[in-house]
Amino acid sequence: MNPAEEYILSRHDPYRSILLHLKAVIESVFSEVDMKYKWNIPCFYVGKQPICYLNASYKGKFVDIAFWNSAHLTLHLDKMVSEKRKVVRSLRYATLEEIDDTVLIEVLKEAYSLRHKGFYKRE
Repeated sequence: MNPAEEYILSRHDPYRSILLHLKAVIESVFSEVDMKYKWNIPCFYVGKQPICYLNASYKGKFVDIAFWNSAHLTLHLDKMVSEKRKVVRSLRYATLEEIDDTVLIEVLKEAYSLRHKGFYKRE
């Protein structure tokens, strides 16, 4: 088992269920996605381009799916959180039932389409 899989499977529910669901959706949207373990969390890449990462916060009681290029995202910004972060935004879930797969897939596809843009949005 690689460290990213171990990270997901070692979490307690509801975090594990949320993480497994997010991983499954990501892998269904991107057939060529590669899950790596960086910064002690699962990170998803297509080729050399980072798309998103997962982070379970026991303290905050949620799971984030955060997007590297969120400065360029335009869809569902009203559902995204940027709390205490300058650039990165995420969709945040406390329960499996909160996940709207339609929203998630739309944001994943937009993040993929913008994967060649930089981390920051330069005016």
